[in-house]
Amino acid sequence: MDEHKVMTTDAEIEKALDRAKLREDEPLAKTVEHIQDLNLLIVGLSNQRRLVLPIEDIQGLGKATHEQIQRYELLGGGTGISFPDLDVDLYVPALIEGVYGNRRWMAHLGRKGGGAKSAAKRLASQANGSKGGRPRKVVAAKA
Repeated sequence: MDEHKVMTTDAEIEKALDRAKLREDEPLAKTVEHIQDLNLLIVGLSNQRRLVLPIEDIQGLGKATHEQIQRYELLGGGTGISFPDLDVDLYVPALIEGVYGNRRWMAHLGRKGGGAKSAAKRLASQANGSKGGRPRKVVAAKA
């Protein structure tokens, strides 16, 4: 037997199967579609729902071509979506939770959203201003 081979024990296999059973009820990706005109990624899930995601919000896909996005692979029975041409892998449970990239990417998205200018945001700001601005934090007095 080769000294460099790593053997998986029966106990390790049983543990992995037990972990998989805990995730049996989670939705899995069944289909992936790119709507080029709207720049949306639509992920069809095993529970008959769909995730509709703006391409620009997904780390690694913002500058991808339609052809690159069309060449995807479903991994782990639908727990992952891989875009080999782009070296991008997405974890479906994270997408369902609204996590479209790593921590730094998500912070970038938050800053981008916070800096957005819209008529609704302007009106809300004016309404707050007419009430004296943003409410001050109340600090409890120490006894």
